[in-house]
Formats: sequence, C-alpha cells, structure tokens
Amino acid sequence: MKKFRKVLDGLTTSSPVNPGGSPACGSAAGTPSTAPTPRELEIQETLMSEHFQICKTVRHGVPYQPTALAFDPVQKILAIGSRSGGVRLLGRPGVDCHCQHESGAAVLQLQFLINEGALVTACADDTLHLWNLRQRRPAILHSLKFNRERITFCHLPFQSKWLYVGTERGNTHIVNIESFILSGYVIMWNKAIELSTKTHPGPVVHLSDSPKDEGKLLIGFESGTIVMWDLRAKRTDFRIHYDEAIHSVSWHHEGRQFMCSHSDGSLSMWNLRNTAKPFQVTFPHGKTQRDGRKESCKPILKVEYKTSRNSEAFVVFSGGLSYDKAGRRPTLTIMHGKAITVLEMDYPIVDFLVLCETPYLNEVQEPYAVVVLLEKDFVVVDLTQSNFPIFENPYPMDIHESPVTCTAYFANCPPDIIPMLYSIGAKHKKTGYSHKVCQSSYVLETWPVSVTLQMLYKLKTSKVFEKPKSGDVGRSAELVEEDPYAVQMISWCPQSRIFCVVGISAHVILYRFSKHDANTTITSLEVRLQCEMEDVISPSDTENTPYFSDPSGHSPQPQPPSPRSNTPDSVRDSIPCLKVKDRMIRMPPGYQAELVVQLLWVDGEPPQQITSLDLNSAYGLLALGNCNGLAIVDYLQKTILLCMSTLELYGSADPFQRLTRSPRKNRQSTSDFCMRGLSNFHSDSKKRIRTSYQSLTELSDNQVSLDLERSKSPTSDHVNGHCTSPTSQPCLTGRARVPGGPEGPRLARRGPGRPPFRKAQSAACMEVSLPVSSLTEESRENSFSRSRSSSVSSIDRETKEAVTTLQFAESYGRKSDTLPTPCLWVGTSLGLVLIIPMSIPTDEQERQEDPVTVAPTGTVLMLKGSVLRFGFLDCGGALINSPYEVWRDQHAPDDSDRPRKRKLVNFSPSSSQEASGDGDLAVVCSERQAKVFFMPSQACLYVHNITESSFVLRADVVSVCNSVCLACFCANGHIMTLSLPSLRPLLDVSYLPLTDMRIARTFCFTNGGQALYLCSPTEIQRITYSQEMCDNLQEMLGELFTPIETPEAQNRGFLKGFFGGNAQTFDREELFGEAAAGKASRSLAQHIPGQGGMEGMKAAAGGVVGELARARIALDERGQRLGELEERTALMMTSADTFSKHAHELMLKCKDKKWYQF
Repeated sequence: MKKFRKVLDGLTTSSPVNPGGSPACGSAAGTPSTAPTPRELEIQETLMSEHFQICKTVRHGVPYQPTALAFDPVQKILAIGSRSGGVRLLGRPGVDCHCQHESGAAVLQLQFLINEGALVTACADDTLHLWNLRQRRPAILHSLKFNRERITFCHLPFQSKWLYVGTERGNTHIVNIESFILSGYVIMWNKAIELSTKTHPGPVVHLSDSPKDEGKLLIGFESGTIVMWDLRAKRTDFRIHYDEAIHSVSWHHEGRQFMCSHSDGSLSMWNLRNTAKPFQVTFPHGKTQRDGRKESCKPILKVEYKTSRNSEAFVVFSGGLSYDKAGRRPTLTIMHGKAITVLEMDYPIVDFLVLCETPYLNEVQEPYAVVVLLEKDFVVVDLTQSNFPIFENPYPMDIHESPVTCTAYFANCPPDIIPMLYSIGAKHKKTGYSHKVCQSSYVLETWPVSVTLQMLYKLKTSKVFEKPKSGDVGRSAELVEEDPYAVQMISWCPQSRIFCVVGISAHVILYRFSKHDANTTITSLEVRLQCEMEDVISPSDTENTPYFSDPSGHSPQPQPPSPRSNTPDSVRDSIPCLKVKDRMIRMPPGYQAELVVQLLWVDGEPPQQITSLDLNSAYGLLALGNCNGLAIVDYLQKTILLCMSTLELYGSADPFQRLTRSPRKNRQSTSDFCMRGLSNFHSDSKKRIRTSYQSLTELSDNQVSLDLERSKSPTSDHVNGHCTSPTSQPCLTGRARVPGGPEGPRLARRGPGRPPFRKAQSAACMEVSLPVSSLTEESRENSFSRSRSSSVSSIDRETKEAVTTLQFAESYGRKSDTLPTPCLWVGTSLGLVLIIPMSIPTDEQERQEDPVTVAPTGTVLMLKGSVLRFGFLDCGGALINSPYEVWRDQHAPDDSDRPRKRKLVNFSPSSSQEASGDGDLAVVCSERQAKVFFMPSQACLYVHNITESSFVLRADVVSVCNSVCLACFCANGHIMTLSLPSLRPLLDVSYLPLTDMRIARTFCFTNGGQALYLCSPTEIQRITYSQEMCDNLQEMLGELFTPIETPEAQNRGFLKGFFGGNAQTFDREELFGEAAAGKASRSLAQHIPGQGGMEGMKAAAGGVVGELARARIALDERGQRLGELEERTALMMTSADTFSKHAHELMLKCKDKKWYQF
C-alpha cells in the first residue's frame, strides 16, 4: 500500500504545468476558497498492477455468418462453425464456449470424435485441426495443412481413428486422428470412375461407410457419379451415373438402400441389388404440368433419411421449392409417411442435423429433433409431436432481433429485480413451444458468476406514439430515413426501477415499473432547444434583457401546429417529430410509460439529436443535452426547470472569446428564443412551467486564459468524410444562406449547413452516420486511431458546443459551500465542466408542490478533449454513490395502514452529515485527460494525460477488488486502468489490434472487473480485466466433456443376423497403417503440432489447482534434468571403462617389445 500526501492551500497544486503555458489546475478562478479544506490528505490505495489482467470470459448470441454444424449424441454437445474461423460449443444450460482459429479462415465442416472429447475442423485454408475438448478452454492438438489439394468433404466413422478427406480434385485421402499424419492409402478419382469416362467427376461432395459393411466406402461426386469403393480389394463394387448433380446422400440403417438429393429438386432412392437406375424418384414440391412434365424446382441442398421403430421413416430436407413461388421464405420439409409438413424459416438455412437416440448407423435411428442452423438464428424442432413445435432455446439467440444500437451493463443489481423482471417478461413470451423444455433450465444468476445470458424483459418504445398517417409517412421518412423510434441511449436506476430511453427523433421516454396493470395517460413535454450563435446579439444589446423569462409572464406565444398536419418545411415550427398518444391507455404489468420529453422543430429546422442524459430518482429530475444546450425536467411535477444554451450557462465565466455573427432583422434574446412556447407544450393548458432561477454568480476577474490549441475540441476530426468522435453529434456551425448577403432567405433544409437526421443505424453494422462539416483534405484519413487534430482555422467552428455528459450528484457547487448540495455536473465537447447547484424541497408534500430552484453559478473546470465521465470519492478514497429513491409500486392497491411515501437513500439536501463537511474528490475524464479535483476549493490534485496519439472512447469509475479505479477504452484498442485518486497507471493492454466502430459504440465497463461489447452484429463478448476473475474463470466455465460410457450396440438376434447379415467390421489399421499402405508424400500435406497440451496445463494454472500444476511441472522438469545428468554420468563411466580397457591392451601389447621394434 502506498500513501499519497498532498498539501492544499487553495492557490497552488502539485499538478505539473502543461507545456502550453496554462496551469493544469482546472479552476476558472485562482482566489482562495473560504470553505474549510484539510491541510493534509491521506488516502491508502490498495490496487496494484498485479490485480489486473485482460481475459475473454464468454460470448452470447448466435454466431455471426455460421457455416457448419455438428453434434455429439453421447456428450450432447453442439458445435457451430463460422465464416470468421470461430467455433461455438453449446451443451446443457451453462455450458457455452467459444474458440477461434488463429488463421481466421472459414470453417467448412465439423466432425466430433463421438464421446472422445475431441473435434475435427476443416477450414477454408485447406487445413484440418484437432481440438481437445477435455479441458474447459479448448485448444488445438494437431493441424494438417494440405498444400496441393482443396478440402471439400470429411467423414469420420463412429469409433474410428481414421478420417476420410475428399478433395476438389476428386481424390480421397485418409488421415490418422491420433498422429494427424496422412496414410499412404489414397483413392484416386481416375481409379474410382470408369476408364471410358472422358470427363472429370468433379469434387467429392459425400463420403460415408456402409452401415452393413464398414469396408465399403460410398463416394459421391458433384457431377452425379456415385461409387461404392471396396477398401479391402481397392476397387469399385458399382458405379452410378445420374444426370443431375448430387448435393447429399443419406443411408437407410440396414445398409441396403440410400437416398440422394439433387439440383433439380428431386430425391432419388437407390437399392444395392440393382444400381442401374433408381427405384424411386420424387419431386416433393414439384407439380405435374399440363404437358406432363414436372415444374422446375430449386435444389435440395441436404437430405437425411431416418427410420423409427414405432412409426414410418422420417425424410427431412431443405430447399426443393418450385421457382414460380417467388418471395417465399426458406423452408425445411419433414416427410413422415404420406404426410408432408413444410416449416418456413425467418432466415436462409445454412445446415441442419437430425438428432437420434443412438450413435450407431446400423441401428434404428429413432429421431427426436431437428437442429436447424439459420444465417441469423438457431432453432430446434421437436419430431416427437405431430405438429412439430420448436423447443424454447435456453441460449440467447435473438440479441439481433432488431439492430443493436447501444448497450448498458449493470452489476450487483438488487436481488429481487431479476426474478420480478423474469416473471413479468415470461407472460409476454411467445407460446407454442414444445412442453419438453423445463423452465428451471434457465440460469438467472447475477452476471459475475453466471455463464448463461437470458433475456428477461422486452420493451417496445413505439407503443407510446401514434402510428403516422399516410400524410405523415413522408415527413418521418425524411427525418430518419428508416425507423423514427430507434434507441440511441438508455439510462436505468435499478434501485428505483426508473428507466429512460433516448430516441433518434429527439425524444426521451421515462418509464416506471409496476407489478399491476394500469389505465393512464402519458404526459408529454415539448422543449424548444434550438439556440444558434447567429441569434446571439452583442452584450450591449442585451444589457437590459433578463437571462430567464418570467414564468408568470403573458407574452404572446404562438400556438404550435399539430404534428399531424402537412406543414411545409419553411414554416414548420414548434412541432415535435412524433405524436404521443393523448388518450387513456391500458398498460400491462412491467415498465409503463409516464412521461415523454420531445425537442421541437424551430423555424423549419429539425431538432438536433440528444447527446447526453442522466436521471436521479431521489431528486426526481431528468437532464438532457445536445449541441444546442441543456434542459432539466422535473418529472415529479411534469415541468421544465431549465432550458438554456451552454453559452448562457457560462454567463461572464465563458473562457472563450466567441465570434458572434450579424444578427437577423427579427433578432431576439437567446433566452426568449430558447424559452418561448414552453407554456403550450401539452393539451393541458393548466400545467404551467415553474422556472425559478437565481441570478448567475459572477466569477472573479482573475480568469484563466487558455491557449487556442488547447481550447479546440478534438471532435473536429473526421475519417472518410464522417465524424469519428464518439461524443460528436450533429453540431452545425450555422444555417446555410443564399449567396448575396447574410439576410437572404434560407436554403432547403438538406443543405450543407443543416443535414437531416441520418438513418438509425445499428451498432452491429456500424457506419458512422454523423453529419460532416467542411474540412480540409488533410483531415480525411483512413485510420480510425489517428490522433484527432485540434487545430481549427477559426474559433467560429466551436461556437456550437455540445453537452457530452451529465451527472447528478451531492457535491459542492461553489467554492464558498461548506456542505454538499444537489448539483448537476455538465461536461461539454470543448472540455469544459459546469456545476449547477439546485435547491430541492425536503418534505414530500412540498416536493410535489414547491418549485425546484436551479442556480447556474458559472463555475468552470477545464480539460483537454470532450468530457466523458464524472466520478466522486470521499476523503478516504471510497466511491460516493448517487442518492436514489427506493422503489414503490404506484399502482398497487391503497393500504391505509401503510401509506406509500417516498423513501430516499443517501439524500441530504442540506447535508446534515458532519463528515461530509471535509470536502470530497471529483474525478473528471475526457478524451485526452483525467483530473482529480478537491471540492469545494476546486483545486486540481492530480492530472494524467491518458493518450496523445489516440482518444478515449469510453471511461467509467468502477469498483474492483474492494477499491476504485478509472477504466478507459481508447480508439487504438488499448484498455487502461488508473488508480484513484492518484491516477497512477495500473494496466495498459492493446486488447484489439484493429479497432471497430461497432465495438467503439457498444463497449461498456461495470463493477467487479467486467466489461462487454458487441463483437459482431449478432454476438456479445464479455471480458474481464480482473486478475482474480481470470484465476477463477476455469471453475466458472462448464465442462465440455464428462466421462460417459458409450452405449452398447443392440443385439440383432440370430435370425435377423443370419438372413439380414450382420454389419461386418474390419481392421482399418491393417489397411491404412504405414506397414501396409506406406507413407504419403511429404509435399502433399504438412503436419503442424498444436499447443493443446500446454494450453491445458496453462489453463489449469489458477488457484490451488494452478499451484499443484506448477509444482508438478517443476518436479517433472527437475526429474528430467536429473535423468539427463544420470545418463551423462553413466555415459562418462562407460567411456572411462572403455578407455581403460584399450589402454591396458595397448600396454600388454607393447610390454615385451624393444625400442627399435616400434
């Protein structure tokens, strides 16, 4: 533990001075504070670098772009391969694992070693991999790279160690699974076909051994040729030539007949007794036309032929529909006897498997389900019921049901909220699932110890609004081009269960949770937040103009036209983008809409999108901001408390010398511009807006001057013509005008100065869709991690200052404060921080009636880059949580004995806490910097430049290992953690070598060392940056392999074996081994040893098991060294004995010789 001591005097700090010459202290004024400040601050920091490590934990969702499917019928493990080289392993609830090929090549085929704990993958780079599944983190044991041929099909017989591999050239190779070495036994295509055949048969599309005789291999070629190859005799038993291309082959379990699917939509049945022609050809979906011919059908891509003991056989296939039925969805057809059932799927079918009770192909299969892998989904059909219902999936495969636009991650939620959400959400689930799925199979634990992700509740925000009529469809399409209800941000208070949603149509919806249904109306508030710099008049013209409009004034207000009227763009004013339902609505139990806040059109200009949001249930307040300004809403009294531009919030404390443009002829005060029409927001004209403000507090004359280079917002950089900053929004520099004079009429709304709302795009297919201002070609770089230049030709570019982050907190709004009060902290895109104190009535009755006083003080703190996050610590370094209201059901039946009252936690408006009078620490993080300020003196204690070559995308103050740190994710892919309050670097890891905008928009941290992001359009990746969790990860993950005895083969009986013939077995080792077949050519394939054994040992190196593993490894190494030493000693002794023997012989030989005889 390290102690940090800082001496505070209110004038100077220990932070270093910036190179630009401006002090690092963020206080706008340098006068000493009158508030009591401690002379010595002692904080013990317990976090060290050893507490952090980056590790992936688990992945949720359907694999993106799936390509292959396999199933182990004994271990009940399912494997899904993807185009990006990933393999997803799914087992019983809680068993979910993802592994990745380093090459990133697409997975073509998967083959389980049934009940052996191993998996073979064939990839598009013509490489075979053997995965070890006997450890919780699968690893590759062997790889075999084909150099001269392309792999097209693989087949591994049950309980065999020899893998058949078909290639594009039509050859079939055999690989030993144990050693992963090619056998010298090769079935060449020219030997398999007839010598008279003049054309190549095409690639191998099917390989399977006969259920009746394992020594017979059925080879299917793409051209329509089928060959039965006798492995013992090394010749063909028969050849079949069909006119149509073959896609798949499936055996009858007795091995006497098989079925083929073809490219013309037909199914052909073949009997081994007569292979001259098929004994049955059917077109399941092809009707006979008038001329007697079958109508053309689409190819049947796959067929499976399975028998049942108590009913007729099942024939399951995909495709085969007629071409004339355009627009039909992909189908899976189940033929059971004479009954044909067609199941329509939402997405194209990639692959399917029929699940059977037995792994033996020569037994009655008894199918019970069909696993269907779709492009964007995964379903299981129950074959045991006549209507073929689907099983309810215990894994979340519908994350992408609608495109994902934002994510939020909450840990340590109240324990009662998850069962409550689940119970209510279960009532809204789809019905018709198979009854065989037990609800208890879902794991509903908290995320830090749970592997399974389960959807608890679904909420549709579009139900709040009226459906647009035909006349309004065009206007809505003009604004967002697709979905006007798309969600941009979400904010949730788990304690009070209040939920807020920000939509792309510049609206905020506030929901409250209730276990009872209710009939209620939704209150709508409309905010006119459209302040522009050309409307700001000079100070001389505003000397007698008040900053705030009188709430009781009766100035003429224009009546807002109905949003449903087809108003021309040039005169569209004071109308929202959407119309809220104004009638009584019945709301089911769950989250019920209570309030909608909408930004209005102003003078034909659409409202700008909301960039920041925060709510506090204890205060009953909601704050929202965009590039025009800030609005504070009292959702208890349903009133607007504040609606101002950021420039007005500064007052005389604005550190920038902003350039104002020539005013218009009908110029007016900015406060009137922002505040007009606020009393005509909703139909209830009796609701008035309580705007009680205090005069702005002037800062001292000693203001801090900033260097121009530092004052620029880094949000001005663009990539490929799009703005790259996560905090930048459509912040426009002015309205487009017709050349010829500043007073000319405006251009169309879609001019270069005012683009409309862009399409509500998914974070999954992230294209940055933010508007673009005029830039030089230098700024149009293709590197996402490029350092965003802060050099701008004119400060006029920065006149539109966006509100990038908001947070309500108990803090000190002024230097003279002695006790904390409710405050709103405001961060902007210019790196400035504003503190707005508030006065909130303490009594519940007074809170419902008396107005809340909001008093902007002009307090300004400054950082480099857009402000991203706030955090607050006490003088002991502990995290100060925001106050909240305990949840109460407003629609519960009244109880006279227990009246419902608001219960607030950690809320002290006048702050009666004596300990809080010592002050607290404010942590502020921007795109470039992090600073810690001591409040109320506003002295900067610590400052750390996080990055110079990139910028921070996401930052959060989180709890890890019973302490607090600042976690940051940068655009260059680095994940960093900083200690608090000293901002000492603890972790800096390049987690993502290539950054992705999808990840940038969805990455979020939470407490306990957890984080997540959308790694693909359909998958969520969870990671941990805690060393403790990495060590315990092995115990948290499910076992992919459990020792299970392989079921015994059924006894066929004497008579059946005598007349029907038993399945013949043979020794493959005798045929394919090196002794009989020889070695394969070295140039044909290259063996690559894997790291499976070492990976398994390293994976176990955690906790007590890890210590034992390390000790075992050390003992093995020591024993190996001792063995080598013993061998060397024995070798030396042998050499010495040999030398002594030869010397003695030489001495005896030369003993009797004279000197002249030598």
